[in-house]
Amino acid sequence: MNREHWKSLVDLRLSEAKALLNAKQWSGAYYLSGYAVECGLKACILRRVEETGIIFVERKFGEKCWTHSIQELVLLADLHEKLEQETETNGKLKNNWETAEEWDELSRYAVWSHLEAKALFKAITTLDHGVLSWIKNHW
Repeated sequence: MNREHWKSLVDLRLSEAKALLNAKQWSGAYYLSGYAVECGLKACILRRVEETGIIFVERKFGEKCWTHSIQELVLLADLHEKLEQETETNGKLKNNWETAEEWDELSRYAVWSHLEAKALFKAITTLDHGVLSWIKNHW
């Protein structure tokens, strides 16, 4: 899978999440919203790989990328410091990231409410200070 494929998966998963929100399927919408963030961060990781050749510097780098952890993916994309700096000065972005970081792969086994699903979707898709807007600046 290349970087463009991961980017297209972001749009697909968000479209699916929106359809599930409209169908009042809150748990599925919640899970797919978070999965879109994972896909976006994997696109960021591939940008780092293309620019730095990190896979030839750190032998097990590729294995580490087989994670669903948003926090780990931010680190693997080498975006932790940038994110920390920007969230220190942008409270809305910080709140949106905090909401998104509550998601994990085990979210698919939980039951999520209407408010939780909408809050995550909004945190991710808000244009000015949303998680995906930030990610897209780095992929």
